[in-house]
Amino acid sequence: MALEWVVLGYAAGAEVVMLLLLTLPGLGGLRKGLLAVTRNMLKPFLSIVPFCLFLLMDIYWKYETRPSCEAASCTPSEHLRHQKSIMKSQRNALLIAAALVFYWLLYSVTNLVVRLEQMSQRVEKLKNQD
Repeated sequence: MALEWVVLGYAAGAEVVMLLLLTLPGLGGLRKGLLAVTRNMLKPFLSIVPFCLFLLMDIYWKYETRPSCEAASCTPSEHLRHQKSIMKSQRNALLIAAALVFYWLLYSVTNLVVRLEQMSQRVEKLKNQD
């Protein structure tokens, strides 16, 4: 199951890199190409949403079927294993939330940059008409 988390981590990392490159000032010439690449990548990255839901259900299933470790009924190694399992589930849930938030931010910023480009083209067209 570790491969799914690696894939999700890389996808979230790619979203962050694209988001940072879109929002950095001073990349005028590069921005148009990056905008085209980002717009083309939004549809494939949409598959992150059902993938995250699947992984969230996996975390929930593991939580529900996890044996409980009460203070008096388990050895210290079992207690440590139980705590590590809880920490991994929390980390994975945080990764899911981050991937979904970064996808939403990338989608929103891309749409805003596209509208900004359209508005600037309209302004240039109006200036040229005068």
